[in-house]
Amino acid sequence: MSAPEFSRPIDVRQADGRDVTLTANEKERAALAARFGLVRVDRLVAQVTLDRAGEAVNVAGTLSADIVQSCAVSAEDLPVAIREPLSFRFVPAAAGHRPDEEIELDAEELDEIDYVGTSFDLGEAVAQSLALAIDPFAIGPKAEEARRKAGLLSEGEAGPFAALKGLLGKDAG
Repeated sequence: MSAPEFSRPIDVRQADGRDVTLTANEKERAALAARFGLVRVDRLVAQVTLDRAGEAVNVAGTLSADIVQSCAVSAEDLPVAIREPLSFRFVPAAAGHRPDEEIELDAEELDEIDYVGTSFDLGEAVAQSLALAIDPFAIGPKAEEARRKAGLLSEGEAGPFAALKGLLGKDAG
């Protein structure tokens, strides 16, 4: 397995009460754009505070990114500003857990990220948060024109209310 494009290892023993700013360089942004199917990533910055609780580390802060992605309909370039809160917890990997074993998670455990050894990769967690913030079906101002040229129905013509309108129109005739 190759190293993540935006790797920033943090030693658990040095994580207590620490403010961290992560900024992706040009090469990292290009690699992340390729990984996530984006035209480009112009800026990626995360500002977080690390608070250690025993072997666990709580992370809270913000993710800020400026990306360019393709419109899902017209393929035009769409500039998008992403501003997302970050909140996750790094915990030691559970000893004896088998990958195929079913486990129960409490609501508080859903944003937990396992680590092995004495460090975790904060950069990869930020990259994954960026991926989750990207709208895979983003559409731009030229989407309706592209739909019309391709002979596709617009959102209003294809939606559930359009179907109801069609049914009402049949009853009226």
